[in-house]
Amino acid sequence: MQLHIEEISRCVARGAHSVVLLDRAGWHTTPRLKMPRNVSLIFLPSRAPELNPVENLWQFLCANWLSNTVFDGIEHIIDAACSAWNNLADLPETLSPLKTQSENQDQEPEINTPQT
Repeated sequence: MQLHIEEISRCVARGAHSVVLLDRAGWHTTPRLKMPRNVSLIFLPSRAPELNPVENLWQFLCANWLSNTVFDGIEHIIDAACSAWNNLADLPETLSPLKTQSENQDQEPEINTPQT
């Protein structure tokens, strides 16, 4: 995660500021992260996967193509994930409802600003 944050920081234009929206996975919330001055983290509320469209997408992929599978190794995992993604890409009408399930939520995210 530290490398990811540093890469985001490196790509932010001089004088600009980046905001990264995250769930509360342990590697996102670790106090060991050293935050650059030009990046702030916004955390979604706990136990609210419906606010994170990627979670909706992941749940859909798992429910339709990845569940109840014992993988033989990393290549099998990659092949299955690519196949599931390609299956979803063939169903563009499915993507719109998945990304908009959280439109009517009224919970506000928590903002974590860099310390000076």
